[in-house]
Amino acid sequence: MRPPPPIAKVLPVTRTLFGDTCTDDYAWMRNRDDPELLAYLQAENRHTKAVLATDAGDLRTALASEMRGRVKEDDCSAPVYEHGYYYYSRTETDLQYAIHCRRQGSMRAPEEILLDENQLADGHDYFDLPSFAISPDQRRMAFAVDRAGDEIHTVFIKDLGNGALVDAPLDGCGTSLVWSSDSRHLFYDTLDEAHRPFRAHRHVLGTPTSSDAVVYEEHDEAFYLTIHGTRSEAFIVIGLNSQVTSECHVIRSDAPLDMPRVLAGRRSGIEYAVEHDGDRFLILTNDRATNFRLVQAPIDTPRHTSWRDLVAHREDVLLVDVDAFKDHIVVWEKSCGLTRAVVMPKDTTKPSSRIDFADPTYAVGSGENPCYDTGTLRFVYASPTTPTTIYDYDLDTGRREMKKRAEVVGGHDPADYICERIHATAEDGTQIPISLVRRANASPGPRPLVLYGYGAYGHAVEAGFSSPRLSLLDRGATWAIAHVRGGDELGRTWYNNGKLEHKENTFSDFIACAEHLIEQGYTSADRLAAQGGSAGGLLIGAVANRRPDLFHAMIANVPFVDCLNTMLDASLPLTIPEYEEWGNPAEQAAYNVIRSYSPYDNVTPTDYPHLLVTAGLADPRVGYWEPAKWVARLRSEKTDDHWLLLHTNLGAGHAGASGRFDYLHEVAIDWAFLVDRLGLPHSCV
Repeated sequence: MRPPPPIAKVLPVTRTLFGDTCTDDYAWMRNRDDPELLAYLQAENRHTKAVLATDAGDLRTALASEMRGRVKEDDCSAPVYEHGYYYYSRTETDLQYAIHCRRQGSMRAPEEILLDENQLADGHDYFDLPSFAISPDQRRMAFAVDRAGDEIHTVFIKDLGNGALVDAPLDGCGTSLVWSSDSRHLFYDTLDEAHRPFRAHRHVLGTPTSSDAVVYEEHDEAFYLTIHGTRSEAFIVIGLNSQVTSECHVIRSDAPLDMPRVLAGRRSGIEYAVEHDGDRFLILTNDRATNFRLVQAPIDTPRHTSWRDLVAHREDVLLVDVDAFKDHIVVWEKSCGLTRAVVMPKDTTKPSSRIDFADPTYAVGSGENPCYDTGTLRFVYASPTTPTTIYDYDLDTGRREMKKRAEVVGGHDPADYICERIHATAEDGTQIPISLVRRANASPGPRPLVLYGYGAYGHAVEAGFSSPRLSLLDRGATWAIAHVRGGDELGRTWYNNGKLEHKENTFSDFIACAEHLIEQGYTSADRLAAQGGSAGGLLIGAVANRRPDLFHAMIANVPFVDCLNTMLDASLPLTIPEYEEWGNPAEQAAYNVIRSYSPYDNVTPTDYPHLLVTAGLADPRVGYWEPAKWVARLRSEKTDDHWLLLHTNLGAGHAGASGRFDYLHEVAIDWAFLVDRLGLPHSCV
């Protein structure tokens, strides 16, 4: 007998806009100070734990143990050579976090521990080290720390000689950290009240942080500020980006007291990113190029009228990144939904070459490449069957050398699994790619299948490897990714056709993929589950309202399901910059679009699939109240007796638990839900 769920109190709040009246019974959940809020979230957590314990037995614990058993706990990353040192990170048995180290001149030299995350995390429920930067003279280390999960960071500077902290900590920071070439000036960013990185600061070692200069402040609330150094170490770049417009300012690294100069002034709808290469800048831009083109510009006159094509625009190929080295340029591009690299020698007498990959679906990208004067490209490759692998690629000969492959403890043979890419036909005839992986010996006929989707921000969900996912595959499930519009898998038009007034395509594409998988015999409606997180959680919520009959179970992780109310509140973090992705519902046309799909506002009295919903109390991206309100409304409206579970991490944010083992316990909640609801065996096949 399952324990009864908690029932949220109802305090109706009514809003009328453009003649449309909406009643929000659970708006009170936004008030963190309401004494009933924490009690309610804790009650939901107890309910989720009790249901899983009753119906799934000790499955969650067993799954967490099983997934941890595949982790090589005592491990080391592939070393990266920079400025006379080999830098690497390692982990130790039973420790949750990484230890960052280096050795001078050779990996046989004595180890120097730079930073032990386990010591920094001691006594804290949450810990994240999103970025650190070593000074060019290799004597100091700046690092950013988040101990709450709210993505508001404190920056520390450490003397690597004596281990002491230098100067006072820098509070309210983002993650950007860049040193000047003299190793005396540190550039960093700070956040405004909406958690938006908006100021670039310069700290001078040995001076009070209160005297740090503001070198740039971005007043337009639609723009985020970032700071990075070029690979050549000659320039510091202040990047300003909205969803559709970019602007870059540069400072010579050897002249850190100079004010930044604009590379090319912002023009609405024009995006660009810059890399330095000798006497020129390389610029990746969508100026007169929907799928981007690569141009060059003189350092002294980099304005857009000076841009000259290096790689022209193509309708069927999306340019996504560029790496500049002394004798080569590497251009990363997507074709037919798959990423590849093109190597362009600067010696024009030598032909360009392409780095291709054999798997039908995979994930690949540039790795750690800090050195400009090198003939080696490091890249990272994975496929649904092949664990993450680091290669060094000789840019002259084309020879690739495997430097490290993630070990799956207990053994893993890629031949035991099959991955493939198929296509579904959307309502308008568009072909939607689907990536799939399953065991080679999986039983014939319809199988339990989990369909994953995201479809927003031009973010492509590439088909990489997941060790935790083996716990589903080895129980006979198929894992599938629906590459729906809203990502950029098939170019920038693919993204544009899944945002703003075209957002409906994201949902109908996902439904078309599910229907195709059923029609082709991969699965059946009673064996089909769906999963998505954040904007992908919105996808899950919208599809649950549209086609609840199509899925047996669904997982929505930190889902953006109260999107109409959130986008109407400009005081919330991220709302204003998001207008270019979702629209501004203060305008009627955008209001009508968002109102039509907002999961919270479109719950109806009907049967819904089994649902597991997760949240993070410190989440600055999707407020914890969005999933909490959605679950409360679903519970009051739905007409079935299916599971409806809410799990809120009360000590973390958008990304969930931070420790590498704690994280697996959260994954185990999802997997236990899927194993039980899809009728998978409790032990691996």
